[in-house]
Amino acid sequence: MRITTWIPFAALLGLVATLPGLKLLGYKAAQAEGKANRPDVMAVGDLKPGMKGYGLTVFEGTTPTKFDVEIIDVLANFQPRQELILIKTKHPRLEVAKVVAGMSGSPVFIDGKMIGAYAYGWRFGAEPIAGVTPIRSMLDDLERPLPQFIHGWPLRTGTKTPGSEKSAQAGFSAGGHRFAGLPGSYDMMAHRDQIGARFAASTNSAVLTPVSTPLLLGGLSAQSAKLAQDLLSPLGLDALQAGGGGGTLADAPMRYVDGGAVGVQLVRGDMSAMGLGTVTRVEGDLVSGFGHPMMNAGVTALPTAIGKILWILASQERSFKMGFAARPMGALVADRQASIVVSHAAQAPTIPVHVKIQGAPGAPYTDWNFEIAHEKFLSPSFLSVVLGSALETTASERQDVTWFASSKVRVRGQREVRIDDFGVAVGGTPGAQDFVRSNLVQAVGSVMNNPWEPAFVEGVDVQLELRYSRDIFRFRGAEVLDTEVEPGGEARIRVTLVPYAGKTVQRTLRVPIARQFAGTKKLKIQLRPGYAVERIKAPAENLSELVQQFVDPVYSPRSIVASLGEGAGFAHKGQVANDLPAGAADLLSSQTTTAGPSSFKAETHHVEPLPAFLVGQDQVYVEVKAAR
Repeated sequence: MRITTWIPFAALLGLVATLPGLKLLGYKAAQAEGKANRPDVMAVGDLKPGMKGYGLTVFEGTTPTKFDVEIIDVLANFQPRQELILIKTKHPRLEVAKVVAGMSGSPVFIDGKMIGAYAYGWRFGAEPIAGVTPIRSMLDDLERPLPQFIHGWPLRTGTKTPGSEKSAQAGFSAGGHRFAGLPGSYDMMAHRDQIGARFAASTNSAVLTPVSTPLLLGGLSAQSAKLAQDLLSPLGLDALQAGGGGGTLADAPMRYVDGGAVGVQLVRGDMSAMGLGTVTRVEGDLVSGFGHPMMNAGVTALPTAIGKILWILASQERSFKMGFAARPMGALVADRQASIVVSHAAQAPTIPVHVKIQGAPGAPYTDWNFEIAHEKFLSPSFLSVVLGSALETTASERQDVTWFASSKVRVRGQREVRIDDFGVAVGGTPGAQDFVRSNLVQAVGSVMNNPWEPAFVEGVDVQLELRYSRDIFRFRGAEVLDTEVEPGGEARIRVTLVPYAGKTVQRTLRVPIARQFAGTKKLKIQLRPGYAVERIKAPAENLSELVQQFVDPVYSPRSIVASLGEGAGFAHKGQVANDLPAGAADLLSSQTTTAGPSSFKAETHHVEPLPAFLVGQDQVYVEVKAAR
């Protein structure tokens, strides 16, 4: 009885859905097939096992070639409200390579109609069987509206350049890859772990997973390529040293085509990193591809390029396409469950980076230039990767190296910031890991992940100086010369420093003892390298204050800092005060707001310059006499 009453009602609902103004009902009645429709596509419901057709992909060069397919069956509800079509593929190269990373997005046709995109497979698969994402799920992604701005960057041509206008704040302003930490506390490895917790793919070879996007690396050192793999694998990207720098080839296509290669350029220039896949369908300005997400980033803005394929390298684990960018073209503007969307006309922001290396006699390459995609996680990640690669390549000597980096960071609408870093590589070449927690990477990551407004890093210039020596002191110990001191006087502390080569050095520090410590029986004085001591600054409350915090964030790396005191300090409205009298914090607070002063442990710092870097730390205690 229920069936006989339901059938006519469903038919009536389908009829009503065709009337003007009632499109929503039509979508709900047919949501299993998706709302987007085209006459040259075939619905999943029309597919039957054994049906044969073909796919299109680039096996070599830039021209798509056909490969044969046969329908196995359909997995219903494979993804949320999305089916998966299982197919057998047949082609001489696929008989060897099986499932190929980089073929993601290759369009598949039955009876001349597009059914979807080659997108899923099994690792270690012994036969060429793949999963196809239905084209109507991809068309739904293609038809979703795009904002005028993404993180303040104009997606559409003809839109005003982002600046102080309120319109630049419109659209999407907070990406899913933003660092979930306090402003100014950026940590790239913690950022990676946060992303990995949300987007990590299964490593079970028995699980049907998206055909991983090969991230083709070119011009990177071995250490840098390893770091890229560690950083980007949580996003589903397989970093492979199997790409080239690319550029613009005279015979490269002028537009994307169905079945053609598409690359997402995360780094380009003297070094390159490009995620490679295949175009499924071109409709006017927009391009649909991959059949699965690249990084599941939603609306985004990353530079893209028409790709050229050199070869399909067969592997028992996962075969992949090798290639490079043949012509920069457009931008990736959406990255979702069923597909990526590329616009021919859109332009994506990039960060120009210039590195100049001095102190490497006879090195053939001391100037490096590249552009990095402007994205909250990718930018600081690739900044450390490419800087490490440039340094490792230029300073490829198996001897002690001391390096200094003086960097200038330009942020749109803010003052230019100079940032200093240094490092010592004992018995080997410095590399990408030396930059992971550098002041430079922390500053760029903090600015791009700030919680207040879109921030555009317009350029980074790095001057690297090398010295082939261990330009360091090692802390051997400290001795208090006066165990009892007067308040307002000085504590004399003799420190013993051991250089790598040469005689032991002794220095006597004269540390001022403030009157506030009068009567302290055991006053601790910490002795640390200058680069290990952060200057006390008020927490940033906007982007300008955050940028200002990266001006001299720590003391000189060639210094020893004596820190003493554990009193109460307060920061309020950009100002810092140490050891306020009792009740002072209450006077600074307002009766009408909870945004009062923030407290911190106050320290007094005495800085003593050194001729070399210091490694290690120590602490001593003195007794301060009572006030007279």
